[in-house]
Amino acid sequence: MRSAHTAAASAAVALLAALGPAPAGAAPPHTESTGRFVPGPCPRTPEPIAALATARCGVLEVPENRARPGGRTISLAVAVIPPASAKPAQDPVVFMAGGPGGEVFDDIPFLVSSGLNRDRELIVMAQRGNLHDKPNLACPELDRFYARSVGLPSYAPQTERLMLDAVKQCRDRLTADGTDLSAYNSTENAADFADLRTALGIRQWNVYGHSYGSNLALTYLRLHPEGIRAVALDSAAPAPYVSLPFAWANAREGLDHLFKACAAEPACKSRYPDLERTLNEQMRTLEARPLTLNARPPQGGDPVKVVLDGGALLNLLVAKAIPFAEVPAAIDELGRGNPERFAKARAAGSIESIGQTAHGLTQSVVCSEWTPDHPPSDVLKAGREAFPQWPQSVQAQAPQLPFQDTVCRIWNVPDRTAAMRVPTVSPVPVLFVNGTFDMKTGASWAPKTARTLSRSTTVRVPGIGHWVVPQSPCAQKVLASFLTRPNAPDTGCVAGLSWQPFTVTPMVTPK
Repeated sequence: MRSAHTAAASAAVALLAALGPAPAGAAPPHTESTGRFVPGPCPRTPEPIAALATARCGVLEVPENRARPGGRTISLAVAVIPPASAKPAQDPVVFMAGGPGGEVFDDIPFLVSSGLNRDRELIVMAQRGNLHDKPNLACPELDRFYARSVGLPSYAPQTERLMLDAVKQCRDRLTADGTDLSAYNSTENAADFADLRTALGIRQWNVYGHSYGSNLALTYLRLHPEGIRAVALDSAAPAPYVSLPFAWANAREGLDHLFKACAAEPACKSRYPDLERTLNEQMRTLEARPLTLNARPPQGGDPVKVVLDGGALLNLLVAKAIPFAEVPAAIDELGRGNPERFAKARAAGSIESIGQTAHGLTQSVVCSEWTPDHPPSDVLKAGREAFPQWPQSVQAQAPQLPFQDTVCRIWNVPDRTAAMRVPTVSPVPVLFVNGTFDMKTGASWAPKTARTLSRSTTVRVPGIGHWVVPQSPCAQKVLASFLTRPNAPDTGCVAGLSWQPFTVTPMVTPK
């Protein structure tokens, strides 16, 4: 486990102690807004976004670190997308993107197609450090590593060394520019959104967050409840629970739901009767003897070298790199000597996406809020509990977050877990929408989080993975109903839902 608080964090704890204890979930004393909205042109996105043609844009200027008055000011890109309705509601909806570090402007087409601006304004703001912000905490060093890593063993020492080199290069470059990495955290992110509401002159708004954005939304509701009418959480990642071991429980839950769905479908059950056993066997086989082959990315282009081992198999499943309907067929084919589906999915990662993700924000949040209070032994224990038949080399790394203990030693930001492992207690109406096949944020965390939210509604959508609303017309109806009537949303469409039927392939045994 990394060391506890730095001197700055200790000083903050001492100050809170001097002020006296606050009730659990209470907001801090109200302070004046520290943000200023400056109108300006909409960001120039890599791909044109139609909704930005009619949007009002600008930047929110805020302190980089609110604990250091007079310090550097940063600017966050903002877009206000007009409603489609001629008679819209007066309370807009503000969106909090996933990640942490996800590019929010890329999400706008999904939000618009899901109806988020049908009856009210839709407001998006890039979380601090994002692509269109100043500073931009992109790490092209890591982007290049991830593209190269498809041809490397997932958890080999040489792979770890390459990743750590990329992390160090990025950190050194960002800090040399004067960036205070400790200020890129959920508390500051939440204060940014509180400042945005005030700076735009909005009396009351609704919040919609997905994945890490749900974590941020709960933090925002806990610390800045003023002006929040309702909160919708899609694929909830609740702050009191999110940690590296948490990732293993989510992977197990999502896979269990998928296996049970196959078993409930006669054609799938008959064709793939031993799906979990096949996966366990392939996990052990590939980790002991990785496959190295050439595969063509689904996006097109020349074939690239890929390595399929246990870690790659796990992470492809968790990332939904293969459509859920095809997962049973892909596992069965792999067990019969045909790795094509997994190899193509692995090759997709070779396409470089330089600068799209704010890895600086990602690492600052993960290393301060998710990692410090769990040593590597906790991750291994959780891996063993989730998948006892898998190799220890796979169990020892959290899904999609490899080598995080050593990464965080390099990133070196203060431990903020004590500030984040706090439940949100609120009477504000909250909607949880989760997919049963989600292997990143399991659906079972929603009812646990809802215990301290007295006016909450929990919805599970069968057969859907991460970020439910854009994938489910029913979830879109539920969200629209919730925004109209937060205390009595219409969830009736959920009862008749099922998953997409699984792909059932002919039995073919390789020669």
